[in-house]
Amino acid sequence: MKFNNMAFLIVAILAGNSSIFGKDSQPELNERVNSVYKSIVRIEVVYESGSNGRMLKSGSTGSGVIFDQSGLVLTNHHVAGKAKRLKCRLYDGEEMSAVLIGADALTDLAVIQLNLSERTKNSTPLQVATFGDSESLQVGDPCFAMGSPAGLSQSVTRGIISNLALISTRGGSFRLDGENVGELVRWLGHDAIIYPGNSGGPLVNLDGEIIGINEVAIASLGGAIPSNLAKSIAWELAEYGSIKRSWSGLELQPLLSGFTNGVLVAGIIENSPAQKSGFKPGDLITQIGKKTITARIEEDLPPIHQLLSSFPSDKSFSVKGKRGPKSQSWEIIPVKREPAFLPETELKSWGITLRNFSLLSSLESRRDSKVGAQVHSVAQGGPSFLCKPSLSPGDVIVEVNGVAISSAEQLIEFSQNLIQDKEESSPVLVRFERDQASIITVVQIGPEPLEKRPVEAWKAWLGVGTQVITPELIEALKLKPNTSGIRLTQIFKDTPAHRSGLKAGDLLFKIDGQVIQARKPEDIEVFGNMIKQYRTDSTIQLTGLRKGLPLEINATLDKRPTPAVELPSHEEKIMEFTVRELSFADRAFHRLPVESPGLIVENVELAGWASLAGVKQGDILLRINEKEVGSVDEFKSTLMNIADQKESSVTFFVQRGIHTLFIEIEPDWKNS
Repeated sequence: MKFNNMAFLIVAILAGNSSIFGKDSQPELNERVNSVYKSIVRIEVVYESGSNGRMLKSGSTGSGVIFDQSGLVLTNHHVAGKAKRLKCRLYDGEEMSAVLIGADALTDLAVIQLNLSERTKNSTPLQVATFGDSESLQVGDPCFAMGSPAGLSQSVTRGIISNLALISTRGGSFRLDGENVGELVRWLGHDAIIYPGNSGGPLVNLDGEIIGINEVAIASLGGAIPSNLAKSIAWELAEYGSIKRSWSGLELQPLLSGFTNGVLVAGIIENSPAQKSGFKPGDLITQIGKKTITARIEEDLPPIHQLLSSFPSDKSFSVKGKRGPKSQSWEIIPVKREPAFLPETELKSWGITLRNFSLLSSLESRRDSKVGAQVHSVAQGGPSFLCKPSLSPGDVIVEVNGVAISSAEQLIEFSQNLIQDKEESSPVLVRFERDQASIITVVQIGPEPLEKRPVEAWKAWLGVGTQVITPELIEALKLKPNTSGIRLTQIFKDTPAHRSGLKAGDLLFKIDGQVIQARKPEDIEVFGNMIKQYRTDSTIQLTGLRKGLPLEINATLDKRPTPAVELPSHEEKIMEFTVRELSFADRAFHRLPVESPGLIVENVELAGWASLAGVKQGDILLRINEKEVGSVDEFKSTLMNIADQKESSVTFFVQRGIHTLFIEIEPDWKNS
């Protein structure tokens, strides 16, 4: 019978430590432990991450420990791995800046360098902690967790080692930048209390040695990265700024019942070295290189993954095992392991953040190569959001204005050159790939006109999305060389186009016999401008092709819906967010009925009351304290009544995609 380590641990905790070890066995601080306390560093981090089409800056705090006299500090990747600015405080209150040397998401470790030039000449030497041997630990050994919880001054809590191989039983539940941290790390479980902000601080033994780097807290349990692993990663990051690993594409799992030794091959990544070596799911591996291996439970897998990744890339190593009853051997030539995700960057003129492909992310996306710039996030209301069809996270931009795009850097440079010195936005023809589909769209990139846009709600409107039939499309669609016109990309519901029977994919060449003079991407406004010349109740004749056959359709135009920029909006200063009345485009995108009430959340200030409660940009606000809000005036009057009553909380009912939820906000009315 197999016992679950976590279940055994919970039983031990419920029994109470004092009944097991006795009151006198509680570990006490000594001079050596106190010396490590002086090596703790409180870290304030300003980091940047992509969201809603922008690289957003946020702040947090964490802990670290000085492990070299030169000012090297070891901490967690999730504390400092994306740092743009670092400010550190030593145990005695001395402060100085620091820089990120290197980070490794797969083990959740990072190394930063204190800027010692900011210290005064009379400063005392840095207190440096030393690494102990985590392999020599036993369950029940005393330990001390040190750090700066919640950004406060340094603290120490004490406990015992509870587990030498603690892992998440939910398999891959702890992911960091796309990496499964549990793939390589088995935590040292302990009951020395750690709090948010303790991350990156050391776990210390009675000899005053680092035996782990605290990483997670699970209820009353703490999990620390063992010092032997942390030490090797720390020095490699300090020297190279990154970790050299190889990758084979083998996916392993513990043995099934009936097997006594080895590890089971669960799967092989397509186009990986393992696939090229001939592995198949169900193969049994008993030896890697010269080391015999066995994985009976999940806790046995991390050391095997460490072994596999330790072989030099582009050099073969041998693997032995079985396929069914027959002995089998393989030779693997691993490749260099790249991060699961490469860092994102901002392309402001498009309203997106994007990233390059790594080998792993390209394979996860089922792509043949790493060519292209992958969209990471899209700003609602930005150029890439407003184009039809719009760009979405995961899309891969592969061509702009006929130029092949191989990387994010190339797209950024191309866009900068295109809009340089321009005062208004420019349309670009973009080809992007979404799953297995190749799609073209037109994105208006660059600055918006400085002058206020003219009011156009009263002008005639058809209700379609379009793209220009460019020379490239003429050739691809086998049209006559002198063809000009537009292709319909989208037909909005309950519009003149919808009622007339127009369909997406229709090609239109003439309006009432007048040629639509559109041949270049920058002619995208020609068709719309022609429509605007008509009265709002006019009936027009559209001539073109549908699936290669002649097309002639009459459509009665309607009044253009009020665009978003002309609709009422309101900035709620107490809760720090902005709402706007729903436009036709909002309703079409969110598939909302014309008569349904609601306001769209246009902006949410970071760290404001609305943001803290979980309100997000793009949410549709349906009700406030059970009262429907269909206009900005209703929104303002409802909140004014709530503010007058100084109600302790306000409940918003919002729609987010296909989901609805209640959000409770507890604003501070003191400054209202």
